[in-house]
Amino acid sequence: MDKAGRKYGPVIAILVVAALIFLDQWTKALAVSHLKGRDAVSLIGNVLELLYVENSGAAFGIMNGMRLIFVVLAPAVSVLLVYILLRMPPSPRFMPLRICFLMVIAGAVGNWIDRLRQGYVVDFIYFKPIDFPVFNVADIYVTCAAFGLILLLLFYYTGEEAEQIPLLGGRKPGKD
Repeated sequence: MDKAGRKYGPVIAILVVAALIFLDQWTKALAVSHLKGRDAVSLIGNVLELLYVENSGAAFGIMNGMRLIFVVLAPAVSVLLVYILLRMPPSPRFMPLRICFLMVIAGAVGNWIDRLRQGYVVDFIYFKPIDFPVFNVADIYVTCAAFGLILLLLFYYTGEEAEQIPLLGGRKPGKD
């Protein structure tokens, strides 16, 4: 990564996270204003619906009513990921990993905002064929990023590269 990339990288990362959080919060506001108190809206036949749900638990409705855990956990995970991002080698090779971390941060913060403001997360996307739990845009960020992280760590970052990733045994380049 060149000097400009190192200088503006954090600014770009903050803007990306802010844009993702805005998109999440905007779609939830639309769900509240157009779906709350109404029947589901079919988007694709018997496949995809918009259905308003207030989720006081975690993904898939687990840990219902444990708001305090999520209010504390989301910022803790976000801080840990920022720490890893700051210690990650500046190589463009690690860009996919950076993107996944930014998506997790945006998803965690998006749902954290809901929990702080309302005490629950607004979910509104329902995939009917497998009776999948209702979810939201922040959940999509976290799920896609988690899937991406698994693939990256299994198939893309191997050997010495994996050792360069903080918390996987890596150190900040140039520090001994």
